[in-house]
Amino acid sequence: MFSYSVAHWAAFFTAALLLNLTPGPDMAYVLAHSLRRGRRAGFVAMGGVWTGAFVHVVLAALGLSAVLASSAAAFALVKYLGAAYLVWLGIQAWRASGEAMPQMPVQAVSARATFGRGVLVAALNPKVAMFFLAFLPQFVVPGAGPVAAQLFLHGCLIIVVAAFVEPPMVWFAATFARRLRANVRVQRWLDRALGSLFIALGARLAAVSRT
Repeated sequence: MFSYSVAHWAAFFTAALLLNLTPGPDMAYVLAHSLRRGRRAGFVAMGGVWTGAFVHVVLAALGLSAVLASSAAAFALVKYLGAAYLVWLGIQAWRASGEAMPQMPVQAVSARATFGRGVLVAALNPKVAMFFLAFLPQFVVPGAGPVAAQLFLHGCLIIVVAAFVEPPMVWFAATFARRLRANVRVQRWLDRALGSLFIALGARLAAVSRT
């Protein structure tokens, strides 16, 4: 069971690495919290995003992601919920511009809220579900075990690869941002830039199609 060739793993891990390096709402959310609230918040946000991605892995393994690919109504519902949520995060960032001044507490948002929002950012992205549905089956090998088990294994390994890619990003982003927090004007523009990014990502998500 789970017997694969070296070429199989080389192709899979190369694709998984490229996937995790591709910018998107998930990475933007993690980096936003790293920049605004430091390493701890960045790692909490990252855990939330990974949990949301794991939801997609489970759904793909169970075959439920096919519903999004076959149902225009289901795809549109999840798409617009996700887009609206990203826009809401962007508006919140704009409203909080300059909030993290030196004399104010940096952790204005609880770890639970940060984690939960990360889960939603990843879980409410139908493109992620469709990606897993299209990507993972390419690495199913006849005779290597039940299809669902193979899909689950490879989906989890994508998250494992993220564990090597994203933590260094969080670390460096938080270190860079620490030097900016003493400057209220820079912090304010950073908040606005992050807010604009989330709004743009929400608009882009709302515009995508199933194809």
